[in-house]
Amino acid sequence: MEIFVRIHQQGSGEWFAEVVGSPEVTARGPSPEACIAALRAALAAGGSSAGEEGQQPIFAVETVPVLAGVAEAAEVMGWDKRRVITYIDRGRFPQPIQALASGRVWRRSDVEQFAAEWHARQARRKGSGRQGDHAQGPIQGG
Repeated sequence: MEIFVRIHQQGSGEWFAEVVGSPEVTARGPSPEACIAALRAALAAGGSSAGEEGQQPIFAVETVPVLAGVAEAAEVMGWDKRRVITYIDRGRFPQPIQALASGRVWRRSDVEQFAAEWHARQARRKGSGRQGDHAQGPIQGG
């Protein structure tokens, strides 16, 4: 028996899974794996876990990505929305997965990856700038 499941991460970081169609069963967990295990246990508790001849059901899982608009992208980057728009306009921000009438939308994981790379570049730049200043040393009077 095949059961269709939709799973996504909520804003709290917790994962939420639901059976699409019947039976209407949901579960939560700290990871996708724990969430699916909890869903499997909930189905078993409801008497719906056994497929044909006592076999475990096969889950067809659709993972829905967490999305981000400009405001969420700004939060991830630690910037204001105007700075995100500037980077978008200059072609220096990841391509959105879709542009809606209400604005552009990215996978949050893409924005988080871009943020990590951007912050790492900035740290390297600051680190190399400090080393150059330190290598000269302060001018000492004497």
